Amino acid sequence: MFIAELNLPDFASYDLSTLRTGIMAGSPCPVEVMKRVVAEMNMAEVSICYGMTGTSPVSTQTRRDDDLERRTGTVGRVMPHVEVKISDPATGITVERGTAGELRTRGYSVMLGYWKEPEKTGEAIDPGRWMHTGDLAVMRDDGYVQIVGRIKDMIIRGGENVYPREIEEFLHGHPKVADVQVVSIPDERYGEEILACVVPRDPADAPTLEELTAFCRDRLAHYKIPRRVEILTEFPMTVSGKVRKVELRQRYGTTGGTR
Repeated sequence: MFIAELNLPDFASYDLSTLRTGIMAGSPCPVEVMKRVVAEMNMAEVSICYGMTGTSPVSTQTRRDDDLERRTGTVGRVMPHVEVKISDPATGITVERGTAGELRTRGYSVMLGYWKEPEKTGEAIDPGRWMHTGDLAVMRDDGYVQIVGRIKDMIIRGGENVYPREIEEFLHGHPKVADVQVVSIPDERYGEEILACVVPRDPADAPTLEELTAFCRDRLAHYKIPRRVEILTEFPMTVSGKVRKVELRQRYGTTGGTR
């Protein structure tokens, strides 16, 4: 919704001088979008929340007096009376700070379980009452958490693990990109290949694959550069406003060609 507002053709005509703070949450909040919200919407004290419905919902949040780097690049620190940890998804062992793993949380806010769904409850909440979020995250030395992707969204290209979130954050810095979602598509040689689905700022001047490749070259590892681009007017969304990446994979995973 913030992206849609920032890209209104008459955005400059709105008087936002009385805006000060607010919350951005529900979907990943790209750093470049956060910076524009602070600078162009006058929301100098905007906060990012992280959570899920089953955790009532907020587990971490940035504070309004955090510096710009923490408020744009992280989802904040753990909330009072709640615990979070970053665990190896396979072993459950807590990883060192600065290492990516699954974000898990527990406390008074975690749901008791899914209604009459004991098997699904067991998949989501372990015997220690830790909720397995399915999100990949890094906890920094200062206790701030960065979300780096979804476990199910991770792309394995030629044996290299690629986190779509990192590429999306980077491509948000391209002047022709209003919004972008990165997904995997099947590839005979590498197993999976990288597709960037782009909503351009100007539909009449959409970025080409060559332009995005040049933008990424020498700034992203070669195996993280998208090999295919699809230009969209909008993304398929859930009723709660989240992008349906699975639909993008299904839609373009069986069609050829590049743009």
